[in-house]
Amino acid sequence: MTANERRIAQLRERRTLDAAALAELLASLTPSEEELLYAQARAVREAVYGKDVYLRGLVEFTSYCRNDCLYCGLRRSNGRAQRYRLSSERILACCDTGYDLGFRTFVLQGGEDAGFGDELVCDLVRSIRAAHPDCAVTLSIGERPRSSYEAFFDAGADRYLLRQETSNPAHYALLHPSELSVEGRKRCLRDLKDIGYQVGCGIMVGSPWQTWDHVVEDLLWMRGFQPHMVGIGPFIPHADTPFAHKRAGTLADTLHLLAVIRLMLPEVLLPATTALGTIDPRGRELGMLAGANVVMPNLSPRDVRGKYLLYDGKICTGDEAAECCRCMARRMESVGYQVVVSRGDHARWAPGERGATQRQGESPRRVPMTPRPMSSLGI
Repeated sequence: MTANERRIAQLRERRTLDAAALAELLASLTPSEEELLYAQARAVREAVYGKDVYLRGLVEFTSYCRNDCLYCGLRRSNGRAQRYRLSSERILACCDTGYDLGFRTFVLQGGEDAGFGDELVCDLVRSIRAAHPDCAVTLSIGERPRSSYEAFFDAGADRYLLRQETSNPAHYALLHPSELSVEGRKRCLRDLKDIGYQVGCGIMVGSPWQTWDHVVEDLLWMRGFQPHMVGIGPFIPHADTPFAHKRAGTLADTLHLLAVIRLMLPEVLLPATTALGTIDPRGRELGMLAGANVVMPNLSPRDVRGKYLLYDGKICTGDEAAECCRCMARRMESVGYQVVVSRGDHARWAPGERGATQRQGESPRRVPMTPRPMSSLGI
């Protein structure tokens, strides 16, 4: 047994390794060792979630952003970015379409846009939940005060995605403007978890100046934080940013990290991201084979998909939602998995949870759902 084979066995058994062992594992995997790593990750994923793949219907509803992050195509300094805001009616129509296609989670994602204040976001969440009470609503709209997060949760939001991008303060400062800090980002994540959201964090793989030490710091921080979801994807440069000529993250590093995260956090909801599919035509399938169990097809209207460009080369910008859904189901079946009609909650999540701030006598408002094959809807 090689040193890395021993590390993989220890990681599965103990759900962690010390920092030096993690760094050595990630930096020195051979092809046979990475196949062992992926097989162990699949075994853990299937022990918790079986062969089910959960869909998240992504609605990219605004391309305006107040921030100036150096890697992002939507940064406020990018004068060539095409800005738009979807009306409430169009957002709700996207969700209606998605529901008919079998989606039971909707992800409202956008830049940090002051045009969507708390009241408008709350109205959107309430409207989606009224129309589709058996669905989950996920928000991915950046850093807000705790009071805003509480208002969104009270309106019916179930989950919140907020990637920290890197957990190291010095590295974070190289990627973001001075008014942002990783501690501020982590404070938001702690608030969200305390309120009772299913919380997602995550990192960019291969971002400029990233080292294996940074990645290990990320892994150990996430192991301590215990998120419900982890979203990772390769860094891909955008031509209209200061990082236009930086090297992209790699498929191999991203797959290795997906597998390691699955072994460290067996019950985590782990997407095979659009960015992974962008750097390799079979990226999302390979992500599944490395331990992922979530995919996020795009429900945004076709006329805006090509405008929401965080990075260059984004796939599926011209697809119809129905064709995208059918394509995703076929892709998952090709590697032995099955897209299901389900909210796809975290394995340990209980309906009505509200973290440390749950009120006495509060009744559950969420409706769990038994997964069923997407073929039951004729997809």
